[in-house]
Amino acid sequence: MKFKNVLLASDFDGTLKTDDGIITDDVKKAISGFMVQGGFFTVCTGRIYQGFHLYNKEYINAPVLLGNGAMAYDYEKEKIIFNDAVGEEGLPAIRDILKVFPDISIEFYNFDKVCAINLNSHSEQHFTSQGIEFNIITEPEDAKLPWTKVMIAAHGHSKEVQDILEKHPEVNFLKTTGDYVEILKKGVDKGTGLLKLANALGCDARNTYAAGDGYNDVEMLVAAAGSFVPENGSTEALSVAKHVTRSNNDGCIAHAIEILNNIY
Repeated sequence: MKFKNVLLASDFDGTLKTDDGIITDDVKKAISGFMVQGGFFTVCTGRIYQGFHLYNKEYINAPVLLGNGAMAYDYEKEKIIFNDAVGEEGLPAIRDILKVFPDISIEFYNFDKVCAINLNSHSEQHFTSQGIEFNIITEPEDAKLPWTKVMIAAHGHSKEVQDILEKHPEVNFLKTTGDYVEILKKGVDKGTGLLKLANALGCDARNTYAAGDGYNDVEMLVAAAGSFVPENGSTEALSVAKHVTRSNNDGCIAHAIEILNNIY
């Protein structure tokens, strides 16, 4: 039981899965060995409860971190461990975005009810691709609170939307060069979520590890005692990696567990 109370959390797309969306048998075998020896393995993803359908106790034995660290959900017990969601403090930022971009599509993710303002093809595809049921609303006040996260489909206006959010320190947002801008509760990111989950599981911070490949994984990689980034990860993730592993297409997580075997 050399991995007793050791936590390893992995990003899902681009780290745990291959580019073809597969968790390979060698990775599953490595995770199984890690868990048999007392380790906790879980996923930390930007997906929210309604959009994560790939829980499997074969390779996950701890609550899953959702919404980029905002929520931890135990799929085995069907129980929320924590949900650090955006409340009414998020409304001023949303209103200011809508003043400048009255037609912009905004997605609100409450645990029970997902809503959208100004639904466009990008948001609709976002929902349907993940099998998420949603309601169309006309005012942000109509979206059920609290929101695990809010997503702005800022296609063509990402920088301008982020400039507006910079003026709202009462919330956090993920800085990106992409088209979707995500709003989270102030102080929430994958790193804070990782450490909060470790505490809930009784894992010391020095026995808490993370693997990820993207810009939104950086806080988690920095917060962890040890970080693993696939060799084909983003520049941002590689810049903070303690260990660079084989690519996600060649067993990134299996390699990470090999390294942990040497450490422990």
